[in-house]
Amino acid sequence: MIRDEGRRIEERVTINQEFESLDAFVREYVANISRSGAFLRCNEPLPVGTKVKVRFLVIDDEVETVQAEGEVVRVQNDPPGMGVVFTTVDDKSDAILARMLEKAKAVMAP
Repeated sequence: MIRDEGRRIEERVTINQEFESLDAFVREYVANISRSGAFLRCNEPLPVGTKVKVRFLVIDDEVETVQAEGEVVRVQNDPPGMGVVFTTVDDKSDAILARMLEKAKAVMAP
């Protein structure tokens, strides 16, 4: 924990995920991401309660960056990973998430 002028500031672990295309993003995360959180696959999940900074880089027509802060709320072993609820998402990232989720629905529609 870091202190700043007497205030406690919790350290956050940064998690970066990069996808070479929107299709790759859809295959990996469409069932596991929403505008309020995500399930992140990883071999060494962080403990419940850990504060995290999440950053997704996705190439659509251009490189899109979604950034959020959140907290680990669930850990599981099969598949291995952790559920993160977003506590802070800026307007730009929220709009990107909304647009990507709409595109994902269209791609996955029968």
